[in-house]
Amino acid sequence: MGKNAAMSLVAGIDTSTQSTTVVLRRLDDGAPVASASARHPATTPPRSEQDPVAWWTALHEAVVALGAHTGDIVALAVAGQQHGMVALGAADEVLHPAKLWNDTESAPDADELVAALGAQVWADTWGSVPVAAFTITKLAWLKRTRPDAFARLERVALPHDWLTLQLTGHHVTDRGDASGTGWWSPIAEGYDTRSLAVVDSDREWETSLPRVLGPAEAAGTLTAAAAAELGLPAGCVVGPGTGDNMAAALGLGLRSGDVAISLGTSGTVYGVSATPTADPTGAVAGFASADGQFLPLVCTLNATKVTDAMARLLDVDLAALGELAAHAPAGAEGVVLIPYLDGERTPNRPDATGLLTGFRSDVTREQLARASFEGVSCGLLDGLDALGAAGASLDGNLLLIGGGAQSPSYRQAFADLSGRPITVPDVEEAVATGAAVQAAAVVEGSTIGAVIDRWNLDSAATVVHPSPAADADAIRAAYAAARDLGT
Repeated sequence: MGKNAAMSLVAGIDTSTQSTTVVLRRLDDGAPVASASARHPATTPPRSEQDPVAWWTALHEAVVALGAHTGDIVALAVAGQQHGMVALGAADEVLHPAKLWNDTESAPDADELVAALGAQVWADTWGSVPVAAFTITKLAWLKRTRPDAFARLERVALPHDWLTLQLTGHHVTDRGDASGTGWWSPIAEGYDTRSLAVVDSDREWETSLPRVLGPAEAAGTLTAAAAAELGLPAGCVVGPGTGDNMAAALGLGLRSGDVAISLGTSGTVYGVSATPTADPTGAVAGFASADGQFLPLVCTLNATKVTDAMARLLDVDLAALGELAAHAPAGAEGVVLIPYLDGERTPNRPDATGLLTGFRSDVTREQLARASFEGVSCGLLDGLDALGAAGASLDGNLLLIGGGAQSPSYRQAFADLSGRPITVPDVEEAVATGAAVQAAAVVEGSTIGAVIDRWNLDSAATVVHPSPAADADAIRAAYAAARDLGT
């Protein structure tokens, strides 16, 4: 590497729906050095699209904000929002704004794809039953609604693939992110284009798909143009990158049996598994992990956006909303919020809206606040139940991560309603940190597990215990009854 390892830095990049964040950590011990972020244009489902150039602009802004530290970077990797579709032409030009994972306009296409092959075949072959979030549904949408762009299509990329392409000039991906496309099979460990033949049986799809790299295989090095534009050292090694949830699992140091509940604008529940899963109900996506294992996952469209909306309606900030919630008893005295504000992915209800029940003339602000935290928590705990039903091991720690994990109200709600201690890890920017883990393994020629062990990422955490006064069974039963009104 040409540098003292103690002076060398690795950069982990998290390109999410909202922003791009770059975290710098020391190569030798993983100590955090600096971080910076830049925003992306906001989107509002059902149509959620962004110009990929905005991601590159945000990456440039974040790197510039890191200042002189960037001169010590020896490797980097990109973790990106899963499922987003970047359609590229013959010169790798973007043919249509990237359709993001939370865009639900492709819901009819998802239904047609499932009907064409059957849910059981999808689960058994590709590990997941596609819903509107999956890339293949967006590809079908492109053909149905933008036939001119589809006719010019030469390559298909995920958001992290596209950024890696800009950095290295190579069209590559990794097994973790590829497992959310609907055409790469974690069960067969390779592409199975029978699904793509449903979209278009006349196209030779293999030439349009990126090469799948191993967990610690380099995508290449920065091109001279990318290094100059970003102000990074020439020859900087670029890792394969991965999806955001796969990277977060690395950044958290998840072990088999551990389950993470991530509270962002959307919510996810996922755990590490040594074997693949296949759930024909579609609730659990049978993804691959970024370290060679598997990452069964449940995703919801609605998480902290729900409490943000309630805070706006009650004219308070999130902290004050939590204070209001603390003054209502567990169960909010029968007020229940079903949090499907912008449609929902799990359960698959793309046209759903929120539902408030138990609303009486004497309803209080405190009850509404409490119901909003509990509604989000119950929705994600439904996902935890689905993981268990799909055969995932749940005997490890239950971790709460993401921006919402900093809220005492969310922490206590999840502990109360799960009936289990909740671990809140002290790892900032888990997704970007996981990308940094991958970058370190690549530049060292090491393994991801060795880097996680050396960096000791899971050593510091806060544990929140359930309140004995909370009747979790009754609260979740009331939620389930209200939820099922919408079926």
